[in-house]
Amino acid sequence: MKHTAKRFAALLAALESGKVRAAGLDVYADEPASNVALYSHPMVSCTPHIGAATVEAQKRIGQEIVEIIAAM
Repeated sequence: MKHTAKRFAALLAALESGKVRAAGLDVYADEPASNVALYSHPMVSCTPHIGAATVEAQKRIGQEIVEIIAAM
């Protein structure tokens, strides 16, 4: 977590300086997200956990839940 916070601070600094033009993030370092300066930056697009939003992922999650309940 400490390293991630440093990386996000470096990303924010790079965005502010113009070294990095824009960034897309799909996972937050912490939840709920606390780095407001980064996550609300006008050149940052955040789509947290979008990978789990596919039909295939939802089917796998459903099956996993069924297996957990069945094992109880």
